[in-house]
Amino acid sequence: MRSLRILTPAGLLFACLIALGACTSPDPVLYTIAVQDGPTVSGGAKTVELRDIGLAGYLDRQHIVLGSDGYRLQVMSNDTWGEPLGGMIGRVLAVELAQRLPGSNVYGGRSSISLSPDAIVEVNIQRMDAGSDGNLTLLAQVAVKFTHRAQPVARTFTITRPLAAVTPGNEVPAISSAVGELADGIASMLAR
Repeated sequence: MRSLRILTPAGLLFACLIALGACTSPDPVLYTIAVQDGPTVSGGAKTVELRDIGLAGYLDRQHIVLGSDGYRLQVMSNDTWGEPLGGMIGRVLAVELAQRLPGSNVYGGRSSISLSPDAIVEVNIQRMDAGSDGNLTLLAQVAVKFTHRAQPVARTFTITRPLAAVTPGNEVPAISSAVGELADGIASMLAR
């Protein structure tokens, strides 16, 4: 006759921990968008508020979206952003705009700084991934509202970068470069 073993509560807990440990994935690889230097522009607004970045819903996730082809997204399961993507793009753009507009004070909308801005910058990122052609595309809508002018300035930017291969190691530097070019364009809008 066969005897049945009954697990004690401690034994049951140990078995559950072993099972959970077998299901976990290795540590994720974290990425960040790097600040890019650019040309300086004179005559910009003295105080610039960069509002929170609007992201297309498919980009608003922890995992990196490598591409979109047809109706499918290619999302990396173990390659993630080191901070929320919208906040990271806003942080990088604020630093890049401050570098490009040396006579301006640039701060983010969620900053602890509270000033009356001379210009407000709003950015919507509609696309930021690789297509079937192997190129990274950054599609952004930008509006600049000047407090002393009646009409805002609006522009759509489509910035592409070729990728040697569609991998996070290639895409993230291309994103950094494209965001730097976006900062160049925004700086020129602010210098009008």
